[in-house]
This record gives sequence, C-alpha cells and structure tokens, in this order.
Amino acid sequence: MIANLIGGFVAILIGVSLTAPIAVEVNSNAVSTNSTGGTCTEALNVGSNNPGGSAGCQLYLSSSWGATVLKLVPGFFALGILGIGIAVTYSSLRQAGVV
Repeated sequence: MIANLIGGFVAILIGVSLTAPIAVEVNSNAVSTNSTGGTCTEALNVGSNNPGGSAGCQLYLSSSWGATVLKLVPGFFALGILGIGIAVTYSSLRQAGVV
C-alpha cells in the first residue's frame, strides 16, 4: 500500500512539474512569431504588403481550429494526471480494505 502511494505521489509530482513546460511549448507552437518578429495575427492583417511575413505561423494560418485544438493539450494532460492520482488513491485504499 505504501509503495503504491509513494509511486503515485512521484508520478503526480513529475506530471505537475511538466504541466507548465508543456503549456509553454504548446502555446509557442500554436501561436508563434514569424521571421520578422510579428505574431501570426499581425501576419494575417498585413497580408500581401509583407510577403513571407507569415513564415513560422503555418499551423495558425493553415487551420485556426488546429491551433485551438492544440491549445487544449495541457488541459487534457492535467486531467490525465488527476486521473492517475484518483486511480492510485483508490487502488491503495482498496488494497487496505477501506473501500
């Protein structure tokens, strides 16, 4: 029982510590800056005045829903870590005969 709780605690600790870096990477890939330093929405507004200004914004420009769905990844990662915590706690309590 103690081994399960310690293992679950370590898994939760690692998962929680990885949530912020995953969110940063996902956000930078979903809405990145182009070669001139502008954001993807600025590249959309400039249009033909700045040829090549949308370089680095392929995902946002090709499908805005793709960037929106990609931004959901950190939330589902956090829900997965929450599920691990609940499962480990339930299995430990069940082995102890509490549940």
